[in-house]
Amino acid sequence: MDVTDLKTIEAVARHGSMNKAAAELNTVQSNITARIRALEDELGTVLFERHARGVLVTPAGRRLLPFVGRIAKLMGEARAAARDDGVPAGALMLGSLETTTALRLSPLLTQFARTYPAVRLAVTAGTTAGLVRDVVASRMDGAFVAGPVAHPDVHQESVFTEELVLATRPDIDSLKALAAVSDLRIVVFQAGCSYRQRLESYLAGAGIVVARPLEFGSLDAIVSCVSAGVGITLLPRGVLAPAAAYGRIAIHRMPRELARVETLFIRRHDAYVSSAMTAFLTMTRQFHRKR
Repeated sequence: MDVTDLKTIEAVARHGSMNKAAAELNTVQSNITARIRALEDELGTVLFERHARGVLVTPAGRRLLPFVGRIAKLMGEARAAARDDGVPAGALMLGSLETTTALRLSPLLTQFARTYPAVRLAVTAGTTAGLVRDVVASRMDGAFVAGPVAHPDVHQESVFTEELVLATRPDIDSLKALAAVSDLRIVVFQAGCSYRQRLESYLAGAGIVVARPLEFGSLDAIVSCVSAGVGITLLPRGVLAPAAAYGRIAIHRMPRELARVETLFIRRHDAYVSSAMTAFLTMTRQFHRKR
């Protein structure tokens, strides 16, 4: 079994099709079929069940799949380490909460790009749960997420501290008034957002009943819906301050245990720390100290 075998298994499992995997790997289906059969013979177990519409991964195949990404990542890190001469360069794949990107990262990313033009920096937005999964699976080199995070494979450090506040339509002047609103809805990011989890926990503890949540993928859409009186949300004060200043929304303090949240930078603790990553972390820490 070699790296090519593992890549073949991953492609077939992801597509559920030998033919589609062959197209992705720039080969023909017969080569994929032969490689899978030879590997099954070598391992003495069936990895895929064939059916009329493609293939299904067997339990043995599912047990093997987690090693594919880890080994491929390790091979990539070995190549990167050999080429890394100490000058930041190459790809750096990062993730971030949309709120963190909007509130904190623009000047940091701008300065990093100007200082290290040889680094191909890419930043993808997501929820805390999704970003943790991507970092653990080595699909990202690191990510900014909301703490706390408890995962044995993750190294984490605090970089920013945010105050979360409740946002309502402008005419709601207190949390007591909020409880009297009929058909109350929360306007939030998709499941996996830690701010959403805190809001749901707070409302449940206060005995405030809410209707089915409205989910959006855009920060602007959430703020606009709250301003229009569609629902309420929980976000960092800095993100909501401009809308509050214009009278579009009202913001309300939350209990300290719910209001304070640490923004963490996470990465796999066993991942190779490239010169590009080292430079990015150094600059991030400098920005943290300034703020």
